[in-house]
Amino acid sequence: MRKLLPKTLFMVLILIHNASLLNAQGNLPADKKATKETIHLYQHLRQLRQKGIMFGHQDDLAYGVGWKYQDGRSDIKDVTGDYPAVYGWELGHLELDSAVNIDSVPFDKMRHYIREGYDRGGVITISWHLHNPLTGKTAWDPAPGSVASALPGGTSHELYVKWLDKLADFFLSLKGENGEFIPVIFRPFHELNGSWFWWGGKNSTPPELIQLYRFTETYLRDTRNIHHLLYAYNTDRFQTREEYLERYPGDEWVDLVGFDIYQRTYENEKFIAELDQALTTLETIAKEKDKIPALTEFGYNGIPDPQWWTNVLWKSIQSHQISYVLGWRNAGFRNKGFEYYVPYKGQASADNFIQFYKEPRSLFQKDVARKKLYQ
Repeated sequence: MRKLLPKTLFMVLILIHNASLLNAQGNLPADKKATKETIHLYQHLRQLRQKGIMFGHQDDLAYGVGWKYQDGRSDIKDVTGDYPAVYGWELGHLELDSAVNIDSVPFDKMRHYIREGYDRGGVITISWHLHNPLTGKTAWDPAPGSVASALPGGTSHELYVKWLDKLADFFLSLKGENGEFIPVIFRPFHELNGSWFWWGGKNSTPPELIQLYRFTETYLRDTRNIHHLLYAYNTDRFQTREEYLERYPGDEWVDLVGFDIYQRTYENEKFIAELDQALTTLETIAKEKDKIPALTEFGYNGIPDPQWWTNVLWKSIQSHQISYVLGWRNAGFRNKGFEYYVPYKGQASADNFIQFYKEPRSLFQKDVARKKLYQ
């Protein structure tokens, strides 16, 4: 027995060393108590960037152009015969006890769709356009002092905590067939360098938003014991490294770094140059901080260029090693016009999207299902 003790102690020390090495190499997410499925997803997201870029779509399973809530349907699938690899969802209005989110998707249906995407082996990402807790108005009400009011000691802090509890309850309701929690990439306070949301840009100081980001993550993780979230730090388009990192909460609070960008005019070369430069800066930051880079939202409403997918988007991203790109939603007829960001069957860019789909490094559902991201 005395002879075995030194060997046993040696093995324990080796295990501790290996665990520390894994963490030092960034192979564990920010939440040190993350579930095994979440850890596996995190590690696969890091590795898969060497193989290609996953394609995602917001609200893909809920509706598309000319249809809504049809089991198994997807505009991406109608065009390619395959689903996206990443499924984006939105929880705005959850804090108000509404039955539907800001885009009228019932939360009960959303749970079903999230489970469906997870069962296929896809990736789930969620944003939250929460109301302004100070004014009670929408996320787009940038009243001064809103972020400060939500912080501990602030006038709307208790209300904000109640809203976090509703958010937590939703996350805790997402379970797989064996009762395991479904991992989610959570994008709190997205587009946080822009001033159109109550939390963003000139509406708060960087220290205030950093404190709110940290409080939110700490509350979900430590108070509500939620350990199946990966946290994405998410700006809008940016010009410099300094602008991008101005509200960065710290390496220990972040798993993914990303930004949102939309093409507004038919100036393809200008957009290609801007996106390519931003991705280069993002990859440099991700490498330095050992984070996973992603294009967390993109789009060109109506996709007026029939060759846009290969001549603009793929041309911009193909040389980069980012985890995924998320196209925004296909809302259909809205505000006296059509709103859609990926093609539907028969749309002018559909054939070109199929070419994009066939690119060896563009990854969709069938590609990632083979990787078994949660194992």
